[in-house]
Amino acid sequence: MTTAGAAAPEHTVVHQLPDRVRCRAPRVASDAAYTRRLAAVAQRDESVASIRINRSAASVAIRWTPSTPADRARDRVSELLRQAETDPAPPAPSAPPLLQGRWPQLALPAAVAGAAGLGRLVGFALPAPVGAAVVLSASLPIARRAYRSLTVDRRLNLDVLDMTAILLTTLRGSLLAPASVIGLVEIGEAIRERTARASRRELLDLLDSIADVAWVERDGERRQVPIEDVRRGEVVVVYPGEGIPVDGRVLDGRALIDEHQLTGEPMPVLREEGELVYASTLMREGHLHIGVEQVGAETRAGRIVQLMREAPVHDTRIENHAAKVADRIVLPSFLLAGAVLVLTRNPTRAASILIADFATGIRVSVPTAVLSAMTSAAQAGVLIRSGRALEQLAGVDTVVFDKTGTVTAGQPAVLGVDAVSPDMTARQVLELAVTVEQRLTHPVAEAIVRYAAERGAQPGRRGRWHYDIGLGVRARVDGADVLVGSDRLLDGEGVDLAPAAAAGRMGQSQVYVAVDGAVRGVIAYADPVRNEARRIIMALCDRHGMEIHLLTGDKSETARAVGADLDVPPAHVHGDLFPEQKAALLRELRARGRRVAFVGDGINDLPALAYADVSVSFGGATAVARETADVVLIEDNLHALPDALSAARQALRLVRQNIAIVGGVNLAALTAAMTTGLPPTAAAVVHNGSTVVAAVNGLRPLLGNDGRRRRSHDEQEGLEDA
Repeated sequence: MTTAGAAAPEHTVVHQLPDRVRCRAPRVASDAAYTRRLAAVAQRDESVASIRINRSAASVAIRWTPSTPADRARDRVSELLRQAETDPAPPAPSAPPLLQGRWPQLALPAAVAGAAGLGRLVGFALPAPVGAAVVLSASLPIARRAYRSLTVDRRLNLDVLDMTAILLTTLRGSLLAPASVIGLVEIGEAIRERTARASRRELLDLLDSIADVAWVERDGERRQVPIEDVRRGEVVVVYPGEGIPVDGRVLDGRALIDEHQLTGEPMPVLREEGELVYASTLMREGHLHIGVEQVGAETRAGRIVQLMREAPVHDTRIENHAAKVADRIVLPSFLLAGAVLVLTRNPTRAASILIADFATGIRVSVPTAVLSAMTSAAQAGVLIRSGRALEQLAGVDTVVFDKTGTVTAGQPAVLGVDAVSPDMTARQVLELAVTVEQRLTHPVAEAIVRYAAERGAQPGRRGRWHYDIGLGVRARVDGADVLVGSDRLLDGEGVDLAPAAAAGRMGQSQVYVAVDGAVRGVIAYADPVRNEARRIIMALCDRHGMEIHLLTGDKSETARAVGADLDVPPAHVHGDLFPEQKAALLRELRARGRRVAFVGDGINDLPALAYADVSVSFGGATAVARETADVVLIEDNLHALPDALSAARQALRLVRQNIAIVGGVNLAALTAAMTTGLPPTAAAVVHNGSTVVAAVNGLRPLLGNDGRRRRSHDEQEGLEDA
């Protein structure tokens, strides 16, 4: 193994081929911004054919172009890592273009008002026949939609109503009113499309998110083949830092496997000959020959994908509901206009009734409110992918959290160090442990190194040493034989662990330190609860009245301990769950009438994400979890979750207000048109005015900087709690 010099961020090359190198870079696991910079640097480098970064394994795999000399590969890795230190940071994960910036949204009311200006231009600057031709040409998109509604859907909709009003007023020689209607309709369609989900929900191939090739033994040779060419009964070889591409049984070797994305178990598990391993898990250390038993859709990960495919598919736009409401007004509007025409014999008055309808204003103002709420949420660090997600989020009354990586950090941290022998202090135990564990890539070893660095404990000189996968390290330090590892390691060496009980940490995960056959200290560790988790859960309960549940694939006793830390009722804590059981729990809650939001970040969370009313994940989650989620917390923490709920509820209030504004004003206009008469131009002015007022009202989340104020409020609460 080769470790980079001081000039580049710390990394270790774990596997190298002529055209590819895989290294372990601890920084990518803890620094999302650095990871984005590294990906950007690699994409611009002509010597890099592709880069794959797996943050949960701190793994960076780079495939070189054919022109890159093999003997330069390691130097190029160091150069790329070093360049990422200073490269300009690319934008945080992916808010679609409609959410990047506020000024385009502030311009929407001006565009609505500008429709009237277009009408004046057409009406006064052009000869009447030419103006009529321009208006009718501009109305072609509306005409096509109206024609389709009549001939294909066989129903009256808002486009039919609008096109009728445009034809009547244009043929009567009034161009201002139809031009204004056309402007409003097309602006409304544009906003509706922008607030639709940026891309269709995709069921990503879980295996592609881990590995696209596999090493297979064929005809006595080891060959690299595409993952789709692997067959049942073959033998696959997996190296450190690589994803396991199949479900199968270990034929030879032993390895530490990171299964937390699939099972929720936060600590790597030891897998040896005869034991099962699963696709989409990651090999931390070791070397395995695996007999292939299941491939592709037959693997456990593949069954998760199938479960997701069977999940219900929802409409993705709240505005579609508004459009349906608007369409219901079409027939009454036609009947009313027809009655007025029969009674008054005045086509102009009938056209005024068609223009002064509720529907167009609703179809413009509702998506404007939704768009501004989504933009405000994005400014507060929340990507809400669709109007449908916003609507569902506003009605949520139950929040279900996955444990590992969601309310916990997802990686081990040292809780404390205890000396159990009078001739050694806790500080000395820590210094001895970090001396033995230095430069190892095991997550617990890395946690010990971080803990020691935070307390200024420096590693000493380590002599001859040997690492046993899944057990610990034997080393020679200052003439003494030192063991740092699990109880199994010390038992195997005949060390009495009874003195360690005095440390009072026997109920916690721990590493033992022994010197010359006698235990001298205990280091306790765990997957710690996120700093903000307790406060956010309290805010959800107190401010929003939420029912909270905690579930995990981890052990039930671990789940109960975390639930107790977060004040989650024991009856709402669920452990030892497989992915399909998580989905079943959500279906049960929904069957009881609860509106459920699920927060998760791993492959094992995908079915639950798919079956929730609203699915929430993080910007740094697995790609498939991030793409499946309706709501993405961009900053990789829970701080913005209450903000998202507040934004959604405010949006629904604004939608109701806008419907009331448009309805009230246009009802008055309709009354005037039926009784005293209202010219089409006046009807258009009233109609447009109510739409502009409603659109401005819908922009209040942006005009008032509500998103930023909410965020500052949360940050202030955090400071006070600290």
